[in-house]
Amino acid sequence: MTNCIGLAGLVLILLLSGCQNQASEKAARAPTEEPRPTSPAFNADSAYAFTAKQVAFGPRVPNSKAHVATGNWLVAKFKSYGLKVMEQPFEAMTFDGTYIKARNIIVQYQPQAARRVAIFGHWDTRPFADNDKEKKNAPMDGASDGASAVAVALEMARVLSQQPDSLSPNVGVDFILFDAEDWGHDTATQADLKNQLEGSGTDSWCLGSQYWAKNLLPKNYKAEYGVLLDMVGAKGAVFTREGVSRARAGFVLDKIWAAAHRLGYSDFFRYDTTTAITDDHVYTNQAGVPTVDVYHHDFSGAVFPAYHHATADNLGLIDRKSLHAVGQTMLHTLYAE
Repeated sequence: MTNCIGLAGLVLILLLSGCQNQASEKAARAPTEEPRPTSPAFNADSAYAFTAKQVAFGPRVPNSKAHVATGNWLVAKFKSYGLKVMEQPFEAMTFDGTYIKARNIIVQYQPQAARRVAIFGHWDTRPFADNDKEKKNAPMDGASDGASAVAVALEMARVLSQQPDSLSPNVGVDFILFDAEDWGHDTATQADLKNQLEGSGTDSWCLGSQYWAKNLLPKNYKAEYGVLLDMVGAKGAVFTREGVSRARAGFVLDKIWAAAHRLGYSDFFRYDTTTAITDDHVYTNQAGVPTVDVYHHDFSGAVFPAYHHATADNLGLIDRKSLHAVGQTMLHTLYAE
């Protein structure tokens, strides 16, 4: 069989061919533009290394050499990223009458930006593993409870510091790390001990955030909202919509949870509503920064996971997947502003 093409068909083919060639030439001449990323990549290996580094110093208990060394390292590390770093030293008495020297560490990315978001955490460790079944007076590593949140903040700071102006978020970011958060009186495990701060107007927990809330640094500090990270690095970590967070900063929960679900982290960020807890976000909310608490919730009825305030809170339970889910979600949230 022969296939015959008429004159009109031949003209049509030539015209189409010419149009396609012109389109190809225009495409070749057109400048290529890289699309702006939704958010830069969070490196979980780097965050894990930052966690391990803190644990390697030893328990970061106020008044200890490990505590001083860790604080000095944190200050130097943030400064190495070219960020503005401020220290806020203070003294306090703990529930058992111990006088401690402590310091909050405040780090600013894009300090000139009018719109600001705060990332809070605590960098100290509890001086005793009172929730441990066997070693209630032993010091603890605080790998998840403390170090993991600081590691996420460090990696966020590192990543942000590497972004050119054209790829920076539309907000400034303040990394505010509180000290002396964890030397509080636990009525469940320390009923035999007297809380010497009872009735003083000072909560035995969260001494650093209480001090900061009364002595804002920077002075007259304001932020559109804050996110408190606490216990964010353990394997199987689950984060819920906690009571104080819902009451004081529900719109922040919506931002973060929507970002997490867009990224595929719904297994970590659950829409379950859970009871209010006392944490640093209580005092940052009182200071006028609407703040949510992202912490590892336990569904067994204990609220906190079994490793909480126990020697099991060591580097062995840290999971890069949990670190990545939290860090990438926080960066995504910032870049959505």
